[in-house]
Amino acid sequence: MLPSAGDLRRCRRVYWVKWCRRVLTDAKSSAPTLTHVIPSRGETGVTAVTSLGDDVFVVRWRSQQVEVYTMRGFSRLKRRIAFPELGECSWGLAACARYKCLYVSDDDNDSVYRAELSGSSAAKKWSVAGGPRGLSVNKAHNVVVACIVANKMQEYTTHGALVREICQAGVASPYHAIQLSTGDYVVSQFMSLGVVSVVGVDGQVVRSYRPSEKSGVDEISYPRSMAVTTNDDILVADTTNNRILLINSSLTSAERLALPFDDVIQDLCGMCLDESRGRLCVGEGGGSCRVLVFGCVGL
Repeated sequence: MLPSAGDLRRCRRVYWVKWCRRVLTDAKSSAPTLTHVIPSRGETGVTAVTSLGDDVFVVRWRSQQVEVYTMRGFSRLKRRIAFPELGECSWGLAACARYKCLYVSDDDNDSVYRAELSGSSAAKKWSVAGGPRGLSVNKAHNVVVACIVANKMQEYTTHGALVREICQAGVASPYHAIQLSTGDYVVSQFMSLGVVSVVGVDGQVVRSYRPSEKSGVDEISYPRSMAVTTNDDILVADTTNNRILLINSSLTSAERLALPFDDVIQDLCGMCLDESRGRLCVGEGGGSCRVLVFGCVGL
């Protein structure tokens, strides 16, 4: 027996309602949500933040230690890793899943520390070029150091052996460098009229992003930390403008990342993205000196 016209209309109506519910649910699940707030605890501003597994690592101005917070259900201070020789300015943190270690940059002493995350937390230290700022771990599981004073990037093995130097022609004041899926590096240039550039391993600039009048995005001012999605889209902490920009992989367009947060995020000094955990961490160098953790970013 064939269904009647009324039966077909009812089926279509049920299907339409289910489809709308699914779309709305998907949209809701991909929207950014504030999941955790790590308070200042009366301490100084955040200078760098990174994430690995359930843990978020935070370093602050003049602290000589890294705070480790667990994100299991709620944020809780798990432990502190001491670096007694660390100077006042540590602007870079990076965690390596392969070697289960943490890297910390020391701008005052032109060095990088490596601490084990499993077992002993004893630190190893080695010298780097002038002004080490942002750190990242590349596809070879080596640590990449952006040296703002020496105006170059350096790649080291996990035990501190220099692999290569990348001197960028046409790039000034590199603050952070992250390797893209292409093997090139995206670099933030810490200047009042900031620029984000893609640089090859030969040091040549492949392309750069500079806001235009048509883009609707104001000039970038003193960009610091960055994060890169699996699609090579780029998140940039635009420090002076207290915002995060999302730049597409071709560096042809950008938009302000909308976050569900009423307060102004002041003096963006640290940022990391862990897509495997759906987690974006943003640190404040001023204001309330918090770390804000957003989940289900859907980038």
